[in-house]
Amino acid sequence: MLVPLTRQKFEQLVPWIASSPQYKYYWGKFPDFLQRLLISVVSAAVLLLVKVLFGLNFGAIIFLLGFVASLYWFWGPVFWASVRNAKYRNYKYSGFFRGRVLDWWLTEELIGKQETVNNRGELVIVENREKWINLELGDDTGFTAEFKAPLRPYHKAIARGQIAEMLVMSNRSDLSTIDQISDIYIPSSNLWVSDYPFLRRDFFNEVSDRLRDDQDRPRRRRRDFQDDEDRPRRRRIENSEYNSRDEQDETPRRRRIENSEYNSRDEQDETPRRRRIENSEYNSRDDEQDETPRRRRIENSEYNSRDDQDRPRRRRKPEE
Repeated sequence: MLVPLTRQKFEQLVPWIASSPQYKYYWGKFPDFLQRLLISVVSAAVLLLVKVLFGLNFGAIIFLLGFVASLYWFWGPVFWASVRNAKYRNYKYSGFFRGRVLDWWLTEELIGKQETVNNRGELVIVENREKWINLELGDDTGFTAEFKAPLRPYHKAIARGQIAEMLVMSNRSDLSTIDQISDIYIPSSNLWVSDYPFLRRDFFNEVSDRLRDDQDRPRRRRRDFQDDEDRPRRRRIENSEYNSRDEQDETPRRRRIENSEYNSRDEQDETPRRRRIENSEYNSRDDEQDETPRRRRIENSEYNSRDDQDRPRRRRKPEE
């Protein structure tokens, strides 16, 4: 699994100024401390000698530079750790990788050389080698990466198939090519495999826990979304005859509600209206205002229906 991270989160995981584990890493052993102390003394002496020989008038500046140089043994680890962090922070994109330990093996790495002279006066080169552990990580997509670090006693808990997490960096937005990887964290054993403590481990654990919880949330959300999709469908099926009318034309329904008093009259008696329309060619405008056209209608009995013929007969008897 590879999840892209935002730039803000990446900068939280990779500090700009050295953290305490990074400072401890560059502090080194006692020979490293003596080397930095010697550099501090020599730098302060050189600045003092330059001021005396050339008679420079920049007394305050020379004093400040000498004071800073004399404390190199103290701020040196912070400087070199920050430089190394800046190298990793130059990558534009990053991602959180979660895979499994495919394989691991041990190797011996050359960490230094020492030249000495034996009793015979011969030059002897002594190589300092250290055992390192090599890990091969991968996921279901086919991505694989190799990582090595100095062997520690707690690395005995590492086994094939364990879940491993790390940070990957790239200059491509799709993370198609991985240029750098960070130290590796194994949650099941709660241990880190690293040479240089590259990440803020407290922030990395928070990101790991959050992504682990988010893997279960989408499943529940999908079920809720499916339930929400089913509810409107059931309602629509029950009222399908009304829904089809609404989809075709909603305006006639609103007009019918507004003119409900007129609609009720039309529903009660629609037959007279249809008859009058059928005989509209014999009706004049005066038929709507005067009763005389009605008597004319009786005279035209050949155009009247049987019901209309019975009525004039009862009226004609007095005339005869």
